[in-house]
Amino acid sequence: MAEFPTAARAVIIGGGIIGCSVAYHLARLGWRDVVVLEKGKLTSGSTFHAAGLVGQLRTSANITRLLTHSVELYQRLEAETGQATGWKQNGGLRLACNKERLTEIRRQATTAHSFGLEMHILSPKEARDLWPVMDIADLEGAAFLPTDGQANPSDIALALAKGARAGGCRFHEGVTVTGILAAKGRATGVVTDHGTIQAEVVVNCGGQWARDIGRMAGVRVPLVSVQHQYVITETLPGVPRELPTLRDPDRLIYFKEEVGGLVFGGYEPNPIPWAVEGIPDGFVFQLLPNDFDHFEPLMEQALARVPALAEAGIKQMINGPESFTPDGNFILGEAPELKNFYVGAGFNAFGIASAGGAGKALAEWVAAGEPPMDLWPVDIRRFGRPHDSVSWTRTRTLEAYAKHYTMAWPFEEHRSGRPNRVSPLYAALKEQGACFGEKLGWERPNWFARAGEKAEDAYSYGRQNWFEAVGEEHQAVREAAGLFDQSSFAKFVVKGPDATAAMSWICSNDVDKKVGSLTYTQMLNRKGGIQCDLTVARIAEDAFYIVTGTGFATHDFSWIERSIPEGARAAAFDVTSAYGVLSLMGPRARDILAAVCKDDLSNAAFPFGSCREIEIGPVKARALRVTYVGELGWELHAPTEQMLTLYRLLMEAGAPLGLRNAGYRAIESLRLEKGYRAWGSDIGPDYTPLEAGMGWAVKLRKNIDFQGRAVLAEQARAPLAKRLGCFTVEGRDTVLLGRETIYRDGERVGWLSSAGWGYTVGKNIGYGYVRRAAGVDDDFLYSGRYELEVASERIPCRIERETLYDPAGARIKA
Repeated sequence: MAEFPTAARAVIIGGGIIGCSVAYHLARLGWRDVVVLEKGKLTSGSTFHAAGLVGQLRTSANITRLLTHSVELYQRLEAETGQATGWKQNGGLRLACNKERLTEIRRQATTAHSFGLEMHILSPKEARDLWPVMDIADLEGAAFLPTDGQANPSDIALALAKGARAGGCRFHEGVTVTGILAAKGRATGVVTDHGTIQAEVVVNCGGQWARDIGRMAGVRVPLVSVQHQYVITETLPGVPRELPTLRDPDRLIYFKEEVGGLVFGGYEPNPIPWAVEGIPDGFVFQLLPNDFDHFEPLMEQALARVPALAEAGIKQMINGPESFTPDGNFILGEAPELKNFYVGAGFNAFGIASAGGAGKALAEWVAAGEPPMDLWPVDIRRFGRPHDSVSWTRTRTLEAYAKHYTMAWPFEEHRSGRPNRVSPLYAALKEQGACFGEKLGWERPNWFARAGEKAEDAYSYGRQNWFEAVGEEHQAVREAAGLFDQSSFAKFVVKGPDATAAMSWICSNDVDKKVGSLTYTQMLNRKGGIQCDLTVARIAEDAFYIVTGTGFATHDFSWIERSIPEGARAAAFDVTSAYGVLSLMGPRARDILAAVCKDDLSNAAFPFGSCREIEIGPVKARALRVTYVGELGWELHAPTEQMLTLYRLLMEAGAPLGLRNAGYRAIESLRLEKGYRAWGSDIGPDYTPLEAGMGWAVKLRKNIDFQGRAVLAEQARAPLAKRLGCFTVEGRDTVLLGRETIYRDGERVGWLSSAGWGYTVGKNIGYGYVRRAAGVDDDFLYSGRYELEVASERIPCRIERETLYDPAGARIKA
């Protein structure tokens, strides 16, 4: 071993393909003093036994971009480094054995087109022409992505390592990390069995060991090990060397060509966890005992698809554990618990496909201190309190593994590990027919079954069984009132002598208003992108109460906490569990609330955009005059232990006035009609308020500095390269779900970021950004002939200039 270092700019823990990729990309960014530590040998964890299929398409444009970068990198890597990689761009084929699966792959093809990937829908015969050794008797169709491919995982990793070494990175094998050094909330180095290394940055690419490494630093890394088996056959007659990779999701199996034979494996509905009591010491270049009984159902499916396998010799059967996560996406980014501690792990058996792009993104994140693009689907901050439990994480992860190839239904909910977090109203709402969804462990009512209906989703790609019930909830909110349990909202308090100055810097809207004011605002990154989208109530001269979405609790709290200027006398506190929330919304909301509250609720006394404490019977509630559904209403924040009392008072008072329970699916249709944006789809770090049509919520006209201001001021002086538009399609037979491709005069200009049905306007509604390098002005945006590609077919649509539903505009503020 070369002389062991005592200091480095960055220490990467883990010498698998991800760690090697991060090192390679840091070197390309000019980072020379990078040390990679591997407890065994390079690739000796799970990289060496990976199958090596490289697909690109994901449901996120940016994650697809990462995987596309992997392909671009692998194409040049062998020539660049001189190290063989086994890369072969032979394309990827996906089969459909029933009508619903065919619809799914048609929609996937549309998603591919939206993201700039070539993908073709094929007949069964055309699929067999590409894959001549398969039986197609049960096929409905297939999809082909010609730029997919396959690689030798170990060779790719070693090529990346060679490139990293050429850039000055040092690799040390046989070194075990035993501790993480930290000071003042920052990682400062690592302790190993060979000595201590001081470092500016620590990157955890420990694969299956990443959770334990994270625990050393007090960082949550929710992944678990699961057994994964596949078979390598001897040479098989009729298998060409350029045979595409094949995914047969209805049979839960995949194939790739290898030296004239086949590799085939799959994803069982009953996966087997591994290392429940911990990974054994010395687990290096090791496999698990083969489990033929467990693999047999997949073997039978493979034989049915490729009958010639019955005569094939088995060269090797591999059972190798790999790390999987609770939602099937990998984990990337700076840990919210510890600055300068980064994680790249949990790749769910598509680490080879992801490694090139994920390593690049993480290296750029490390170098710049912020992600290079919106990476929310894989951001480590998407996790929260439930993921502190390894047991719960394992239960949910096994479900995610089992769903790897099952139908990806619209609006599908997980079933495992539920219920976990519940509001005090859970039992009462369940008794009244609530069908619950789950987000970050919280049970939330999605919709309410009517008399004689079962409170359970029936999934399909058409209008699902809750469609009419949600329509009635929607109508009640528009005509009378609806009551929503939104107790899962994340709630924070920022408090201290410098709280106002800190919040004025963090928020792009003006929150320095009188006590009792309520402000809708974004929080921007240095590029002007929307990092958070929330409401801020000033509850004291030195205190602000912040409300944001359930799933953004960890992300938004971390952003706020880290954005408070250094030295400011202000601190953030998470008070989510202290308060429940009932949102009373609709034109009769004031009448209902007045029946149980003696406070003056008139518009003069309690205007829109204000916050007050009021008494509702025995309950003292913080009432926020705000709406996300386009109607008069209040969010009522009350102590958790009084929520049931509050609910019963409101329901009793509202019964004669048409009040009814309503859920999150009604909220979605209501907000689409009103044009309210949703973070994570319509808005996010890649979009500025100006591009999203939300310049009205930014204090550019005021002499108040805020993070991202300079970028917005510059952007306001030039044509915008993209702008959010609202599109409508007539007819219930068309179902918009999001990611449908937008065409203007036959040219692809974007895709829908969110979509659904508007019950009041009676139309499909979709929002999406129209893009043009030369700029998108009003004339370009609102002229031209628009179409949407839906499930691989183009249909006409209309772009709307005005808000679709605004009769309530006056009464929202009345």
